Amino acid sequence: MAASDARAPRADAQRNYERILAVARTVIEEQGTQASLRDVARRAGVGLGTLYRHFPSRDALLEALLRRRFDDLAERADVLGGSCPPHEALARWLDEFVAGAGRYRGLPASIMATLHADDSPLHASCLAMRRSVGALLQQAQTAGQVRPDVTAVDVFALANAVGWIAEQDPALTARREHLLALVLDGLGHSAATSRPLDTPG
Repeated sequence: MAASDARAPRADAQRNYERILAVARTVIEEQGTQASLRDVARRAGVGLGTLYRHFPSRDALLEALLRRRFDDLAERADVLGGSCPPHEALARWLDEFVAGAGRYRGLPASIMATLHADDSPLHASCLAMRRSVGALLQQAQTAGQVRPDVTAVDVFALANAVGWIAEQDPALTARREHLLALVLDGLGHSAATSRPLDTPG
């Protein structure tokens, strides 16, 4: 009986964790990444203190929701890098990244906020993604398909910018792929991008 009693609180805690996470996914899909955590707790049927015991910050909750997605994207980069031509691999990964970022309103801004926030729970997952896109970028640069002055942070920032722009208006959402294509064209290597612009006399 004592062993059973000892296990009960842990089982309850696990159920609370899973219920909060399931409700948070729905609420954040409805309201975006700045959704009310009080609303999440209320709809999950737990107190705000219980929510904070499981997820001490908004970023901790987002990290739990997005961890699998971010891990999948990191693995996807490895697959694409080994099976597609360099520029195609980079383009396909960015397309999948931007499409996924559109699932939650405000996610591109939340991701960008982690660039230098080492203490954010999202930082490690986002760092893994930046390293993944960095490997694809390096392959494309080695193949002479992307200008050499571009960094992984540049690409990551531009992809998030496309995601942010696309969530501002439905008409822009429909043009997300076109906007990303423009970014990819801008990353392309050419003689013109390898030298400074001429200054008018």
